[in-house]
Amino acid sequence: MRKRVVTAIAGLSLTVGVLGSAGAPAGAHVGAQARTQAGTEVGTQVGAAGGATAVTAAPKPPKGARAVVRVSPNPTAERGQEVTITGHCGGGKGLKAVVAGLDREHPVLRDVRIIKDDPKGFVAKATLDSKVGNGVGPVLVDCGGEAGVTLLVTHV
Repeated sequence: MRKRVVTAIAGLSLTVGVLGSAGAPAGAHVGAQARTQAGTEVGTQVGAAGGATAVTAAPKPPKGARAVVRVSPNPTAERGQEVTITGHCGGGKGLKAVVAGLDREHPVLRDVRIIKDDPKGFVAKATLDSKVGNGVGPVLVDCGGEAGVTLLVTHV
């Protein structure tokens, strides 16, 4: 074998051994992270197959924008289709409102119903507007002090 390959394997084995001795279960992904000056986490993940990949995590969002929202199904396929909006409030007080679209005159979602307003895991249901076309639009949530946004893709 070439010297570079042997050196890389030895370094990787040492890293896995040191990180694995910290209590990670065998075969699990092991990661080492360091924080940069910008606050971004940078690290290396080592998988069960032995390959290493560089990982860069996004910085934590600013206060006021920490709610997480998902829409399912996404992309949507039919006008009038019911969608489910889920997520968590990221420190907010609970789900207060769901808004979709760019203006009030052309809403993307109709009949928004908050089923569960729990800040640790909210659920809402809505119906895709009957006049919506193909495209991408924002779905925003207000969690009483924290907000979140995702994109809804429509293919009708």
